[in-house]
Amino acid sequence: MIKPPWIRRVRRALLAAGATAALAAGLLTASATTSQAATQGPCDIYAAGGTPCVAAHSTTRALYAAYNGPLYQVRRASDNTTLNIGVLSAGGYANAAAQDSFCAGTSCVITVIYDQSGKGNNLTQAPAGGAAGGPDNLANAFEAPVTVGGHEAYGVYVAPGTGYRNDHTNGIATGDQPEGMYAIFDGTHFNGGCCFDYGNAETNDHDTGNGHMEAIYFGNSNFWGSGSGNGPWIMADLENGLFSGVNQHLNSGDPTVTNRFLTAIVKGGPNQWAIRGGDAQSGGLSTYYSGVRPNVSGYNPMHKEGSIILGIGGDNSKSAQGTFYEGVMTSGYPSDATENAVQANITAAGYSSGSTGTGSLTPGSRISLQATTACCTSDYLRHDDADTKVVISNISSSSSATDKADATWIVRAGLANSSCLSFESANNPGQYLRHYNYELYLNTDDGGGNFSKDATFCPTTGNSGVGHSFQSVNYPTKYIRHYNFTAYIASNGGTNTWDSTTSWAQDTSWLTASPWS
Repeated sequence: MIKPPWIRRVRRALLAAGATAALAAGLLTASATTSQAATQGPCDIYAAGGTPCVAAHSTTRALYAAYNGPLYQVRRASDNTTLNIGVLSAGGYANAAAQDSFCAGTSCVITVIYDQSGKGNNLTQAPAGGAAGGPDNLANAFEAPVTVGGHEAYGVYVAPGTGYRNDHTNGIATGDQPEGMYAIFDGTHFNGGCCFDYGNAETNDHDTGNGHMEAIYFGNSNFWGSGSGNGPWIMADLENGLFSGVNQHLNSGDPTVTNRFLTAIVKGGPNQWAIRGGDAQSGGLSTYYSGVRPNVSGYNPMHKEGSIILGIGGDNSKSAQGTFYEGVMTSGYPSDATENAVQANITAAGYSSGSTGTGSLTPGSRISLQATTACCTSDYLRHDDADTKVVISNISSSSSATDKADATWIVRAGLANSSCLSFESANNPGQYLRHYNYELYLNTDDGGGNFSKDATFCPTTGNSGVGHSFQSVNYPTKYIRHYNFTAYIASNGGTNTWDSTTSWAQDTSWLTASPWS
């Protein structure tokens, strides 16, 4: 029997009200315990709302309260051996210490991001095809450190050229079937390249036409669509268009968002879809668009194919960058109430950048590096806002907040050798101190094979007997040096002017001072 439309509408309203009440009751029960994250995960909440997860990916924590399997796999460069990184306890946080131990003295990449849903929708290295001439790069396992609930963890740092994919999935929406998805991104790490996506894409790695994708996009590309301000924006990649709303181009209701940890949501069903977002550390979600499909042909109905991508476009375009911590895809169109409860779980999880102000060389510490040469003891290593070069300049209590921040670094485990160190800019997250043609710059990882080595330095006792010196991992005779107020890697004598033996030992010795910012 076919029910009249008004009966179907009333029935949907009653079901939605019941789901909202059940979710609210569950949320109140959870908040009475020490932590909601300890009693349920995002996918438990989606299941309670009638829209279960069909893919659940995270390198930081379990997304079900009962999950006790592997989160991801790493491979070390020294012998190509792999190790699965699991959780500290069922429903808990990543066992990052296992990665630290396994990768000590070498570098590691993330080879598999496991699906916690039981559907087998694991993400692995994206293959050649479409816009990619060869397999994509794999993410450096140490490039996105965080703490979650006070526990060390690592995200998936996507440099241009990096990408993950699964073209043979189980249970992912196809055609015009409804689905939802969320992801937690680093809202400060983005670019305008195509396309930093997580979600549903083509199964043949090629652009097969309008409406053949439905994925979360994050970045500041404005070629297809945009929101208010200069970006970045959460948008939907629906293939041949990044959509911020019903129009093909500008939709001012989609705001610029730059939270350090960002919850990004896209969901879609027959002639309806929505964009939502919020701060993954606190507060609720905002709805940036909710309505009918775009007013361009090919998107109503949709033609989703059911592949899953991370960090790339549906046709394997791989010029984008970003950082991913966790995300899921659901069967069915989640209610706002379900998503609000998931957001409460996310904020309770306790994401933090994890850097401290100890002034030590321990990874996670914020430091400033002070010159020790007699001429320059008030000078500190800093990046130059006028370009990408690294210099030394006078920094004092009266310096501007910008100058102080430019002279502050976050110590990271070495990208090419975890027994050594890399230095991330404190005010430009995702950008690292690296040498290029022996001069030092502040750059974002470009995905090239040499970047991790160029950005890794091994600390030694100061060459002058004071402080520390920092030896280039790929040019072991060269150390970080200031010369004429510009920073280089330099040897004690050589063909370059900055290899001068005069004051070399002093110029290559640095005090690890308390951070200016």
